[in-house]
Amino acid sequence: MSHAAVAGPVPAAAPAPSRSFWAWARPLAGLAVLAVLVWSVGAGPFLAGLRLIDAPALAAALGIGAITTVCCAWRWSLVAGGLGVRLPLRAAVAHCYRAVFLNSTLPGGVLGDVHRAVRHGRDAGDVARGVRAVVWERTAGQVVQLVIAVAVLAALPSPVRPYLPAVAAGLAAVALALALAARAVPRSGASRWARAARTAVADVRAGLLARRTWLGVVAASAVVVAGHLATFVVAARTAGADAPLSRLVPLALLALLAMGLPTNVGGFGPREGVAAWAFAAAGLTAAQGVATGTVYGALVLVASLPGAAVLLVRRRPSVEPRDCR
Repeated sequence: MSHAAVAGPVPAAAPAPSRSFWAWARPLAGLAVLAVLVWSVGAGPFLAGLRLIDAPALAAALGIGAITTVCCAWRWSLVAGGLGVRLPLRAAVAHCYRAVFLNSTLPGGVLGDVHRAVRHGRDAGDVARGVRAVVWERTAGQVVQLVIAVAVLAALPSPVRPYLPAVAAGLAAVALALALAARAVPRSGASRWARAARTAVADVRAGLLARRTWLGVVAASAVVVAGHLATFVVAARTAGADAPLSRLVPLALLALLAMGLPTNVGGFGPREGVAAWAFAAAGLTAAQGVATGTVYGALVLVASLPGAAVLLVRRRPSVEPRDCR
């Protein structure tokens, strides 16, 4: 009698949550935020914000968007080159414009980045390395934005200023833990975890911290953050907010941090929710925060329209693999 017969049938494992559930849950969370806002302040701030958009605001958004897109493309090209994949700046700009357009029109806010990661990997002949380049490029941008946000929120009055010392201490502890974990990564070992850890450490060293890379990555990320802040200020002024910059900039940073959550619908959702709370907590009105967030979303969409043209033009692959290590 076989061992299988003695042991009997193996009980089925509990079904894991499907990916499709999470794919739907994230945009539904963004819709829930929007529904709460409409229930709280009505649809008026959303519609008023859209009606107030004028030609100067659109022109400013297009100009700022061009600068931030080129800087994002430059950062991506630097990181990809560090990982051993050639990415010409011109091709990177086209891919980034397309990604921004898709991020602004599709649920979740990250599908454009997924598309450019896979497309670049296929063009380069190494999908895994192409995906990792985008992941590290986006991570670097988020880290720089977080550092700038903590510094500015600590220096200027904001609703979260009393909590900044604890937040800064927590971030420092996380950074120290990551540094210690990187030093503890085993130099050998065939387990999946060991291989993944070694790859991550090598990617960070070559793609982000290399002498020829890190300064450009930081500079490009800082310009991108400044561009987003400038667009938010344009949106606030367009929506009628006349508060001084010392009050608007911290509120803009809080809204921009909320945009990093992949729970939005075409970019809308958490940004407007945090803007409503932050504006109200800063002595303005929640309706003004919602209107500002709405105008910002519309301006970002307009700034991404060159990406729609990129989608319509079939380009030949312009990226060739090259081992730079």
